[in-house]
Amino acid sequence: MESNTADKDIIRYIAGSAEAYFAPDGKRLPVISLKTAASIANSQGISTKEVEITALKQGIVPRRYLRNIGTIGLVGQIKLLQSTVAVVGAGGLGGTVIELLARQGVGHLIIIDNDCFTERDLNRQIMSTEENLGEYKVTVAAKRAGEINSATTVTTFRERLTKENAQKLLGSAQVVADGLDNLPSRLAVEQACRQLAIPYVYASIAGFGGQLMTIFPEDTGLSSVYGSSNTIPGQGIETKIGNPTATPAIIAALQVQEVVKIITGVGKPARNQILLVDARECIIDKIELGR
Repeated sequence: MESNTADKDIIRYIAGSAEAYFAPDGKRLPVISLKTAASIANSQGISTKEVEITALKQGIVPRRYLRNIGTIGLVGQIKLLQSTVAVVGAGGLGGTVIELLARQGVGHLIIIDNDCFTERDLNRQIMSTEENLGEYKVTVAAKRAGEINSATTVTTFRERLTKENAQKLLGSAQVVADGLDNLPSRLAVEQACRQLAIPYVYASIAGFGGQLMTIFPEDTGLSSVYGSSNTIPGQGIETKIGNPTATPAIIAALQVQEVVKIITGVGKPARNQILLVDARECIIDKIELGR
């Protein structure tokens, strides 16, 4: 009874604080501001995330998500706020994935990385600055996510993912996004995701190009691209042609779209196919893979 009363009080506070917003098409929407959501959360002893979810369930849109709703809807935004996404690696791909997922409104991020920022990261890793060189990437990424979205909680693991610890680190995630830089670690993540029965959004980059594939537990996955040889090299052509500034941003953005599609059910994930992006020639292609 007390819980129901408290819930009704929160709903009443949210409804009473809602403001009118008129969309460009003239449609009127009730919205709630970030400041108001934080005030209600503080006064009621709950999280900002809980306030936002409660508001969305009443058809009241937090202003920060207004540009999301037309694409994924109220239910989609609720699903994102209730979701947990693991990002393995917080560098070029992973850092941008973390940034975008926090802005999209993912409720819980698990960030796994054991590395520190160095000068060679400054050209492409969105979290790196001249001021934070030498700092652990997970520490910087967690702070950044909190600055972007106070409704996003972050769990960090300052360790390297291996076959031995992968299931433990990824166990509470609904989806895993690839921010890695070597194939053996990707294979370890894929194996753990199969065992945990969760989707894995694989990606890699080199030069002007990149590739992406969403792998569900029942899909063929990386073996359809790399085979099952035990002599697979740790790294690829990126060691020769590098990773220029824009490439990880392009591929990371596509990864985030895959994560959003998986969680919300809006759109079709890139399963059983590998998406190939060649920014130098302005070509995007895909290859269908065996199931």
